[in-house]
Amino acid sequence: MSGENHAESSSQLPVAVHKPDPVVRAVSVGEIVDALAEGLRDFQSAPVYGLTFGAIYAIGGILIVLCVSALGASYLAYPLAAGFALIGPFIAVGLYEVSRRRETGQPLSWSAVIGTIIAQSRRELGWMAFVTVFIFVIWMYQVRLLIALMLGLKSFSSLREFLLVVTTTPEGWIFLIIGHVLGAVLSLVLFSLTVVSFPLLLDRDIDFVTAMITSVRAVVASPGPMIGWAAVVVILMITACLPAFLGLLVVLPVLGHATWHLYRHIVPPQP
Repeated sequence: MSGENHAESSSQLPVAVHKPDPVVRAVSVGEIVDALAEGLRDFQSAPVYGLTFGAIYAIGGILIVLCVSALGASYLAYPLAAGFALIGPFIAVGLYEVSRRRETGQPLSWSAVIGTIIAQSRRELGWMAFVTVFIFVIWMYQVRLLIALMLGLKSFSSLREFLLVVTTTPEGWIFLIIGHVLGAVLSLVLFSLTVVSFPLLLDRDIDFVTAMITSVRAVVASPGPMIGWAAVVVILMITACLPAFLGLLVVLPVLGHATWHLYRHIVPPQP
């Protein structure tokens, strides 16, 4: 009798259901161009959202540069501007939500967009934000380390003096070469971890580790087109930061919307 009760209670225990990993398909250069065009159309259709998120990002960059200048470390303005582009995928979450709502025909409103961001940030999206900020901190740490190792005997009173040293001295040239190589490696790592993961977490109920693995799989599935897309993003973001970050008003929203559509090309919707 006890054996029957034990068997019955065992059969009533919850069974863990394994969620299948998201399907990843290879994409072509043409599909990336299509995603960029779709991103531009989303920005033109809902410019208020794009300009607002772009302005928030630009103001953040300006405040960071003003802070380091006030602390007498204006020579860090250039690496900060370059590293600031690393956290773009997190800032663009609101743009992904705008594109998702336009795609599904849901009404657009600030309360709906912000509400989704807040709800998701309390879940796995918050961990992805931590990963993004962590890599940004690593970037700034290695910049300070390189400055100490390569240019430690020199002092800088302004950004102009720093740029003069790094562009006219052998130590500065070595600093630029090593710094840009390490920056490229960190950018590629972060790109591989986030190019699909942020939109995926917004779209589906999965954990952030699976999202990062899926993102890496997407890059491995289409290495040429995806690295080309990464280069386009980096060049546009750095160029947008040069005129006092004002170019981000347009570049960030277009790239953010385009990233959502690229995600849709890479990860087919669930059946």
